[in-house]
Amino acid sequence: MAALVCMAAVFAGASRAFLTSVMFAFETTQQPHALLPLLGACAAAYLVSGLTMRHTIMTEKIARRGVRVPSDYAADYLDRIAVGEACSREVVALRGDESLAEVRARLNAGGAAFRHQGFPVVDAAGHAIGVITRRDLLDPQWHADTRIGALLKRPLLAVREDHSLREAADHMVEADVGRLVVVGRAPPHAMVGILTRGDLLAAHAQRLRQARHVDRKFRSNARPQA
Repeated sequence: MAALVCMAAVFAGASRAFLTSVMFAFETTQQPHALLPLLGACAAAYLVSGLTMRHTIMTEKIARRGVRVPSDYAADYLDRIAVGEACSREVVALRGDESLAEVRARLNAGGAAFRHQGFPVVDAAGHAIGVITRRDLLDPQWHADTRIGALLKRPLLAVREDHSLREAADHMVEADVGRLVVVGRAPPHAMVGILTRGDLLAAHAQRLRQARHVDRKFRSNARPQA
């Protein structure tokens, strides 16, 4: 029985096919009394393999060819977070009928609210009509009397607050923009915030912190007590 258990454990660790290793050994030998030792040995081998080996015998050759092989299967983290949870709610909006001189004066004043690289633009009714960047506002080719609304280069690009960050990221890539206006889920879909690339990176950073915390906690619990 020892040889059977060792064989199954080696296969479970090398392939990380835990249940397959147990069932294969059990069905081959039909020894019920070996089931518990098989479960224990294969579980231990699987755990050691996961902590010490980056690839399995099934993916090692593929990885050596330069193909990235994920070591585990997990849901897309960005797909699990709603835009409304990650966006910035305190938005500094510019009116479309403001002159460029007025806006530049506020930018030059250096207030914390005007340190952003992009600003949503709203109409007289307060509805978002587009986004303008700091670069466009400071571009010397535009006359000081130019209205902000006249500088908008494209229609409004928005995402609803109940959409996922994955949908928002895809929208950013397709439109080649660095920020999206966030609107409410119910009509009239009023602006509730703005989502930037920095917000997406912050969500990734949160995932990394959580993963490191879980890993440290696991290793701490696995360390033998003196």
